[in-house]
Amino acid sequence: MATLALPRPCLMLVTDRTLAGGGPAGPSGDRLVEAVAAAVEGGVNAVQLREKDLDAPALSALARRLREAIGGRAPLIVNSDAVAASEADGLHLAAGAPFARPDGVSLVGRSVHSVEAALQAEREGADYLIAGPIYETASHPGVRGAGVGLVSGVVAAVSVPVVAIGGITAARVPDVLSAGASGVAVISAVLGAASPAAEASALREALNAVPVVER
Repeated sequence: MATLALPRPCLMLVTDRTLAGGGPAGPSGDRLVEAVAAAVEGGVNAVQLREKDLDAPALSALARRLREAIGGRAPLIVNSDAVAASEADGLHLAAGAPFARPDGVSLVGRSVHSVEAALQAEREGADYLIAGPIYETASHPGVRGAGVGLVSGVVAAVSVPVVAIGGITAARVPDVLSAGASGVAVISAVLGAASPAAEASALREALNAVPVVER
């Protein structure tokens, strides 16, 4: 099994086909596939398929379509479904989900909300961590952002790459990278934009302007 590393600086797009125009009951994700392809063209270099309402067969089918649209330009990571992950390059685990590394999957990440959770995830074998929410975000209404202190605390505690998520904009990229993040993950910033490609390009430009510390 070939080893796959998270690209750096990482610009990860986390999917939400409702934001992309697919609607909560539309499993096909046609608009999502178009938006992801445009975002990758604009500079996204990792895609996390996160569609919690889809069963494993529907998620696997969507993963295959996304993989074709991405065309090898970015790793495709499936959120919390080991079966569907067989159609992707990696598996992303929600905070508290049992650790798993399916056969053929070399990249496994986990969401964390504290330094303690980050240490546990690294002990279990996670290859990267997504820490957040850093700022208040529409996907977690009413949840106060932890601030960049969470990023710096997690980065200081673990040796694996740490990606920041939650309310990330191009203007906030320098702060999270200065705190030690290896990149950022976004949802609505790209999928909710009039032009996913243009927004991804702006985020990519901001990421490339700040040196990333190798970990």
